[in-house]
Amino acid sequence: MTKDQGEDIARRITEAGERALAEAEARRQRIAVQLPKELGGPRGPEPTRYGDWERKGIASDF
Repeated sequence: MTKDQGEDIARRITEAGERALAEAEARRQRIAVQLPKELGGPRGPEPTRYGDWERKGIASDF
């Protein structure tokens, strides 16, 4: 592989990465607009872990 070929590959990878990041950001923005805020839900991060619901240190299975 020549130096020019290596630079071309690196440039194409960089461009593809930038496109992917732009698409992901657009998708996040579109989703944020569509989802309503949860009312009366738990504060903080989603409390579901491994199929359990945790509330005040007590976990219950669904």
